[in-house]
Amino acid sequence: QVDLVESGGGVVQPGGSLRLSCVVSGTFFSVTTMGWYRQAPGSEREAVAGITTDDRTNYVGSVKGRFTISRDDAAVYLQMNNLKPEDTAVYYCYADISDSITYVPNRHWGRGTQVTVSS
Repeated sequence: QVDLVESGGGVVQPGGSLRLSCVVSGTFFSVTTMGWYRQAPGSEREAVAGITTDDRTNYVGSVKGRFTISRDDAAVYLQMNNLKPEDTAVYYCYADISDSITYVPNRHWGRGTQVTVSS
């Protein structure tokens, strides 16, 4: 069984920074693409950033230049700088993970961590 555990959320003032972490645990064959989504109250879940095994990254336009995604082995991180009130949301990490039986990657999700940007 695979589990994704996020940490690093919290309350921060506008202009502040937070670093989110997400660690994959359990038994698996490989982890490929990893990334982060977020969901604000009353809004649909939005893709924030993603990173491949060869460190190619992509970002939603609203966070470019402020957020940086990185990874090592089976963990993914999101460094968030110059945070704005509109970044307030629950942030979910994901990982495309394959097992040693089928070798077919399936997307797994974390439970979410709250980020609140408020003065």
